[in-house]
Amino acid sequence: MKKVGLTTTIPVEVLYAAGVSPVDLNNIFISAEKPMELVEQSEMAGYPRNVCGWIKGLYACTLNEKIPEVIAVTQGDCTNTHALMETLQMRGVKIIPFAYPYDRDRKFLKSEIEKLMSYYDVEWTEVNKTMQKLTEIRSLVWEIDRLTWEENKVGGFHNHLFQVSCSDFEGDPLQFKKKVSDFLEVAKNKKPLQENVRLGFIGVPPIITDLYDYLENIGARVVYNEIQRQFTMPFDTDDIVEQYLLYTYPYHAFARLEDIKKEIAKREIAGLIHYTQSFCFRQIEDIIYREQIDIPILTIEGDNPGKLDARTKMRIDTFVEMLA
Repeated sequence: MKKVGLTTTIPVEVLYAAGVSPVDLNNIFISAEKPMELVEQSEMAGYPRNVCGWIKGLYACTLNEKIPEVIAVTQGDCTNTHALMETLQMRGVKIIPFAYPYDRDRKFLKSEIEKLMSYYDVEWTEVNKTMQKLTEIRSLVWEIDRLTWEENKVGGFHNHLFQVSCSDFEGDPLQFKKKVSDFLEVAKNKKPLQENVRLGFIGVPPIITDLYDYLENIGARVVYNEIQRQFTMPFDTDDIVEQYLLYTYPYHAFARLEDIKKEIAKREIAGLIHYTQSFCFRQIEDIIYREQIDIPILTIEGDNPGKLDARTKMRIDTFVEMLA
């Protein structure tokens, strides 16, 4: 199938209905053998040092993978996406813009989805059928999440990995479904994990590669990955427009707060790690979360792909010890 790059989660039901294979550029960047070389490649091409590492990774991945077109989210994601679009277009990549309405306006979002459908020449009937098939796969990932927080049989990294993969279903929903099913068969029979501190992770998925393993080595475990869980569309609806209105990530911080507070209570979370990306406007939102959430929060920052640095490890150690 033809590959189409994504800068973040969009209504992939439209693409699969059209027989197109979506590729989340974030996932292929961070899972690359040497992701830091991709960042350096973009800097050699002229990208500034003080630009988000994810954006630089997306630029290099698109060119290296020879992806012919990219659906770029122009509203509801990174503010640097506009310049990413322009620099990719200069290299011959076709750009299809997609926008989420800040005020969650249904008519606006429906219009954006229909523009995408028109471009890929699919009808609502096909899109709705595809949504049903993808919901079946998503429900399996919801079970992985439940096993994480309720039965304590899944670690924070695998919770993160399977949920974040729902942005594109790894380009092959049937193969991804088998992968998830196989994992569930093993996970259901595991002995419950024993940790002293139950943590939540809020913010964009981390560019840091060893965060979850480090936490579990010091007696803590992430039982809630906020944005990653949103990628699974954990909502009870068969209306695709409503589904992407309920999806909290593209909208304001207060939309996310409601979900975060509910999950803190349900999952009995002792403290939150708020991950922020260097040079990202979302760092400012840390002010809101600290004022509106009444459990301890540790804010950590990542720049380029790699392992935790010594200073951040020390801060995490102190935070976990304090909660314990």
